[in-house]
Amino acid sequence: MPELPDVTVYVEALQSRLRGTTLEHVRLESPFVLRSVDPPIREVEGARVAGVRRIGKRIVIELERQLFLVIHLMIAGRFRWREQGAVPLARITLARFEFTGGTLLLTEAGTKKRAALHVVRGEAALARHDPGGLEVLACDLAEFRDALLRENHTLKRALTDPHALSGIGNAYSDEILHAARLSPVRWTSQLDPTEIARLFEATRSTLRLWIDRLRSDAGDSFPEHVTAFRPGMAVHGRHRQPCPTCGTAIQRILHAEHEIDYCPRCQTEGRLLADRALSRLLKGDWPKTIDEWERLRSG
Repeated sequence: MPELPDVTVYVEALQSRLRGTTLEHVRLESPFVLRSVDPPIREVEGARVAGVRRIGKRIVIELERQLFLVIHLMIAGRFRWREQGAVPLARITLARFEFTGGTLLLTEAGTKKRAALHVVRGEAALARHDPGGLEVLACDLAEFRDALLRENHTLKRALTDPHALSGIGNAYSDEILHAARLSPVRWTSQLDPTEIARLFEATRSTLRLWIDRLRSDAGDSFPEHVTAFRPGMAVHGRHRQPCPTCGTAIQRILHAEHEIDYCPRCQTEGRLLADRALSRLLKGDWPKTIDEWERLRSG
């Protein structure tokens, strides 16, 4: 799922291409992508674009007459920028937006169509799409601490809760926790002030690092290669590859459709976190430490 760094770069690319243009026509290639009925989609046609902004992981195209297109890319949704009149990409295009400056395609790979488009009128209606999470790059340590400790959750859940912190998902939470040297299953109530401060700095520095990297990668081009798995990530998507800090093999926990990647030496004091499915299968044979796991593999 595109997260804060990816969405930020999307917003900047769209802002530079769309602001001041007119949305001439919208064609829905999949009727299921539109999740609202009032105002009708045809009301946005002929409206000029006032700007583009981010709300959490959602991208908002602001049009005149207080109209907004709210797009949530979910896991596999992506944008493609093409010349005017571009034909949709077979099978994966959900919607086509024809602007005077070019064509924006909303695509989604895979069979599960989760990306969503809402048309809303007015700032009050737009605010209902805001989960309310704190913007970490625009807050201080005290505000971060209050949001983090409002409820007692594991750090993985706390970082990815859109009602607590804005725009952070599965990929960048792994990177943040590795940078902070904290276990993903540590409870927020267990953190001391030093650890909270370390997590705050790791969150901000990791997000800024990746915003800068993605901006540099895109340059003047439209960002076409948005993915949760990027070269240069420390742990996310690097199962069994060496940790860039200590060289230990990165470990993984699978839960539903999500994975948690972590370094046991840097983050869990050498302990292996129990993968629910494997530990149930292996029972007492499940290794408890990275040293035991490495001995089993080498033996």
